[in-house]
Amino acid sequence: MKKVFSAALALSIVTVTTEGFAQRTAQPMPDTKPVTARHAMVVSIQHDASDAGLEILKAGGNAVDAAVAVGFALAVTYPQAGNIGGGGFMLIRPASTRLAEGKPRFLDYREKAPGAASRDMYLDKEGNIIPKLSTVGPKASGVPGTVAGLTYAEEHFGKLGMKRVMQPAIRLARDGYSLTEMEANNLHDPILNHTPESHHVFQRDGNYYKAGEVFRQPELAQTLERIAANPEDFYKGKLAQEIADYEKQNDGLITSADLAAYECKEREPLVGHYRGLEVLTSPPPSSGGIVLLETLNILQGYDLAKLGADRSPEQVHLITEAFRRAYMDRGDYLGDPDFMQMPLKQMADPAYAAAWRKTIDPEKATPSKDLVRPAGFMPEPPKEDDKPVHESPQTTHFSVVDAEGNAVSSTYTLNFTFGSGVTVGHLGFLLNDEMDDFASKMGVPNGFGLIQGPANAIAPGKRPLSSMTPTIVSEPGLTIGLGKHRVYKPGKLRLVLGSPGGSTIITTVANDLISVVDNGLNIQQAADAPRFHHQYLPDILQFEKNFPVATVDAMKERGYTTKRKAEFDEKNAGVWGDSELIAVDPKTGMLSGGQDKRHDYGKAAGY
Repeated sequence: MKKVFSAALALSIVTVTTEGFAQRTAQPMPDTKPVTARHAMVVSIQHDASDAGLEILKAGGNAVDAAVAVGFALAVTYPQAGNIGGGGFMLIRPASTRLAEGKPRFLDYREKAPGAASRDMYLDKEGNIIPKLSTVGPKASGVPGTVAGLTYAEEHFGKLGMKRVMQPAIRLARDGYSLTEMEANNLHDPILNHTPESHHVFQRDGNYYKAGEVFRQPELAQTLERIAANPEDFYKGKLAQEIADYEKQNDGLITSADLAAYECKEREPLVGHYRGLEVLTSPPPSSGGIVLLETLNILQGYDLAKLGADRSPEQVHLITEAFRRAYMDRGDYLGDPDFMQMPLKQMADPAYAAAWRKTIDPEKATPSKDLVRPAGFMPEPPKEDDKPVHESPQTTHFSVVDAEGNAVSSTYTLNFTFGSGVTVGHLGFLLNDEMDDFASKMGVPNGFGLIQGPANAIAPGKRPLSSMTPTIVSEPGLTIGLGKHRVYKPGKLRLVLGSPGGSTIITTVANDLISVVDNGLNIQQAADAPRFHHQYLPDILQFEKNFPVATVDAMKERGYTTKRKAEFDEKNAGVWGDSELIAVDPKTGMLSGGQDKRHDYGKAAGY
């Protein structure tokens, strides 16, 4: 719908969008219309991967089939984060009992620390962190979970089988795909010089790929063919032994026993409510879901749309203060659920959120050093010194909705861009550097300064804490019948959300949700809206470079220390995250895809 703005004033304009919410924007927005489709939709950061998912949907596959196809395709076409050598999470929300017996499912295929890992493995004799040991090279890698996770999803909830859903990825690896200028430039990353295998595969031994060239990966194609024929081979067969042999020869930690012991885990997804909608999201070892729910619970007590427009100082202030408080709890309490108990019920308690709200000054920032947790709700946090830990922003997310209304929200990663930089011999795939997501040493700041506690210390077999936040929003469901005849009927699907971005993932997902639900932006406008982030410590309110300067200045006046990403580097776009979103019109059922325009090679594909 066309909108009219004053050239002199940033006005609040009210219209009605296809998502069925009132729209209020604080500044002129570009004419960003989402891609629409009647039946099904796939949104990812890479157009060939989106087309792979769409191909599977048109072939009769469901949302899980398509998601698995996209996951393997991104391992080919988006090697800096798409992977078979990493790990992640998949949230599945059925539309009926025909899929997963109607129950929402959360698959945890996060990497695990190898058996040889130890708490102080990245420290020297003086107890100092050895630079890059946890981020570059074979010692940086956790046991990869992606193949196990995608296989589990397909075998339990898919329809077409591994051989069919992996065909697009195998074809893309064997026959290649054409590189855009941005994709070709991505392959210049210096970490790919770390091993001769990576330098050969991705940089042609120094003869770098250029825009328009076809990038073929025959070794990866052969590995994918072996996985399609027998996925267990990756963990318990000849393929596993080849991975373990490469690790041993190159002073890595992953053994054949580590691979054989790996398993994808089903966990109970978290469920919350916001503005009368049901929010289905990720449980630990993702911190994202509970921090998202705690944030929304705090904001539930404010009528954000009446207080100000989207990205207005009034809204940014309250949302930031909610972030600050939820991230404080993240740092103190969260870790691997297989190794510890966490106060998730207390963190999600509306009464606790109400107590937090009382500590928020409606006009001024609360310095993080002065923040005091409301008494009587939470246990004492684990004792330790200051607890910063690093988390990479390089991840990727994809969203899928099929013709029946089944939805998948999946986020997975290699951690840093191109992971550890290590390509496994002749197998053609990169390994993660996920061990850096553990707390290598308490009390030592890192690049992002993200705070967390001893609950996330390194231990054999442990999964590192994550911020990945695959989320699905719907109207509340209904339980019908009595006793063993009770059946849960899901409510109407409304949103499928997620993003990469390390510690900024949670705030990006929260802002996307708020922009649509509270402020009525269409799904493309939500994906493109400028981002802001606060994570308790460091006590800095961060903005994307293109965030309106007037709003940044207004936040300074409220007492915030602010930072605009790359503001001193005119060559840097200064962006983070990558929202790949789907919205469903509750009246017509029309699907809208929001593909993040911060990259030029993504796609929302539907039919």
